[in-house]
Amino acid sequence: MKLIGQFVVAHPWQSLLLMTLLLLAGIADGIGLSAMLPMLNLAFEAGSDGMLADPASQDELTLFIFQFLESLHLDPSLGVLLGLIVLGIGTKSLLVFLAEQRIGYLAADVATRLRLDLLGAVTASSWLFYVKQSVGRLANAMATEAWRASMAYVYAVRLLVVFIETTVYFVLALTVSWQATLVCLAAGLGVWAISHRFVRISKYAGSGQTRGYRSLVSSLTDILLSIKTLKSMGRERSAEALVAQESNDLRRDLRREVLGNAGLDAAQEPLYTLVIVVGIYLALVQFQIELATVTFLTLVLMRLLKRGSKVQKEFQRMATCESAYWSLQETIDAAEAQREAAGGRQPPTFQREIALEDVSFRYGDTPVIEHVSLTIPQGRITCLVGESGSGKSTIADLVIGLIRPTAGRILVDGVPLDDIGLADWRRTIGYVPQDNLLLHDSVFANVTLGDERLGEDDVQRALAAAGAADFVAALPEGMHTVVGERGAMLSGGQRQRVMVARALAHRPRLLVLDEATSALDPASEAAICETLAGLSGELTILAVTHQSALRRIGDKVYHVAGGSVTESPDLERAADGR
Repeated sequence: MKLIGQFVVAHPWQSLLLMTLLLLAGIADGIGLSAMLPMLNLAFEAGSDGMLADPASQDELTLFIFQFLESLHLDPSLGVLLGLIVLGIGTKSLLVFLAEQRIGYLAADVATRLRLDLLGAVTASSWLFYVKQSVGRLANAMATEAWRASMAYVYAVRLLVVFIETTVYFVLALTVSWQATLVCLAAGLGVWAISHRFVRISKYAGSGQTRGYRSLVSSLTDILLSIKTLKSMGRERSAEALVAQESNDLRRDLRREVLGNAGLDAAQEPLYTLVIVVGIYLALVQFQIELATVTFLTLVLMRLLKRGSKVQKEFQRMATCESAYWSLQETIDAAEAQREAAGGRQPPTFQREIALEDVSFRYGDTPVIEHVSLTIPQGRITCLVGESGSGKSTIADLVIGLIRPTAGRILVDGVPLDDIGLADWRRTIGYVPQDNLLLHDSVFANVTLGDERLGEDDVQRALAAAGAADFVAALPEGMHTVVGERGAMLSGGQRQRVMVARALAHRPRLLVLDEATSALDPASEAAICETLAGLSGELTILAVTHQSALRRIGDKVYHVAGGSVTESPDLERAADGR
């Protein structure tokens, strides 16, 4: 029931409207159903004029209905009572239709809200938190878990619907015979207790499905991202075996859910039938209740027991899916707990230089760089060179603001980076990573990344600046040509130029290249370097590399080794051809 409380808190007004509709539907159903007892009394006991000989001798429910009709100046005839039954059922059906419509809308809202909450929490989390997450697990949470969580909401609300209906029937039954009703309630609770083990089976199966989907989608995502490597080495069978094992584990939990659902259905019907049969016998033989009353009571108690069984069924369905909601909420809470600091409020101004003053950084207890001081002049090309793992990319991440120094400070035109709005600072940066992966979309979409402020003129300008305009124009549909999965329709050099165009599209002040040419052949690397050299003066370039080509075009070159940084003298760069 905690899950229902969560949804009510998240959607208070919609929940209030829904509860109002359901309550009115229950009242309408109760009024229509209440008219059946006096109708049965008329059918069994009415005189030749179609009226009861002694209305005052009838039960309290019949008298209440008669008084209600008299207040409306209506005679309690058979036709009027039948009309009241039809009106009650029709009104209930209309209200339930409106409620079901709201349930569907709210289910979509719940799934959308959870997805947006997850996306917002993950994108706002710290970089060190994000790199520890499984992309496949996040994708599973965004798709499968959000959908199953919304279905848990649907089942939870339907549980409330049936509970309200059950309450109405319970009150009606009490007005006719409280003894028979309490006996029926006790028997129904007994059936609940006997069949509840199937609910537990479904709940455990649902928890297993949540774990199974998470593991399966995570593995499948990793495999699909590595499919070329696997196929090249003939290792796809090993990957298939892993996915097959996880699929079989998931199938076991799905079959367990089927067992729980089928077992509950199979257990409820004969047990509730037995309760009704014993109840009819006791009412007629033991308590000697009138036939009309027994008929009505049987109808009400059958509905009561049927709704009681449906309450348990909806609870079972909710229990099967609710683990997905808690798993998704756990991921959101973990990301929000690692929310990235927004920085200060001062707007960034980059007119002179970026300076690192005695900066150190550690991953846990492991030092990466220590006591590093360097400057990145505005409008120049600064290169960080060194072996892999020396700390070059860490320095770039510090400049971008993805991570914070353990000690020391970073200044932009003399202003501490901590005093600058982090989002504003990053909007001045263009970034080209080592992995030149593109979206399975058009060149235009890959350059703009969905930014509606960028049009075709902006894309054309960025492609020209990146030296990509000619080959893009030669594509079948120009910039609107789809580049294939991860840009497979383009060469490595072409993909890299599109990545550079993406980084330049929003006119950044600082362009960060993180091993951007490491995967290129010498000719492609030289061409990219020539393009970057032409951008010098228009914007500042910070290039992380262990290649000599980028080092030759650098105005400042720093060697990074063993966590320390030294500036390369001009004579050394001249020997490299600068």
